[in-house]
Amino acid sequence: MSNKIRELWEQHTTWTRAAIVSLVFGLPDVDFVTNRLLQNPEDFGNTFRVYYGNKIGSKLRDLIREHLVIAAQLVKAAKAGDNKAESEIEKRWYANGDEIAAFLRSINPYWSEEDWRKMYRTHLGLVKSEAVILLTKNYSTEASIYDKLETQALEMADMMIQGIIKQFPEKFK
Repeated sequence: MSNKIRELWEQHTTWTRAAIVSLVFGLPDVDFVTNRLLQNPEDFGNTFRVYYGNKIGSKLRDLIREHLVIAAQLVKAAKAGDNKAESEIEKRWYANGDEIAAFLRSINPYWSEEDWRKMYRTHLGLVKSEAVILLTKNYSTEASIYDKLETQALEMADMMIQGIIKQFPEKFK
């Protein structure tokens, strides 16, 4: 289980970056990369179904899918230079992160909504930084942002794993 969750977060980070690159540079693989990224919410949902059932797995899938759709809209608005739309979309994106944090807290008593909110806000800030760096062609700092994003995603995975193990210790004996 712990390897699967870490793998999901690693894939989330990798495919998020690939989607940003494809969107920013208008690459011909944008549809393929986007579709692959949108497989991640399904994978998270399926992993959560094992512990929490279909309803919760589906809800998490939907929240993460919404997170990714909003992120793509944000990159497109930023690329188009539409500051007003970008600001409105970014507010929705952070609200979605807060909604995910509240949802995670509601299903596991060992998870703190505030900790998840901080994690998601950091995650969103790093993803936005990566997109801005690519849009402004500041390539020399992109690798360091990606490294931070990857490390932070693994911290999210570890927090998720620890909460599941505490909530379901009988499944890990």
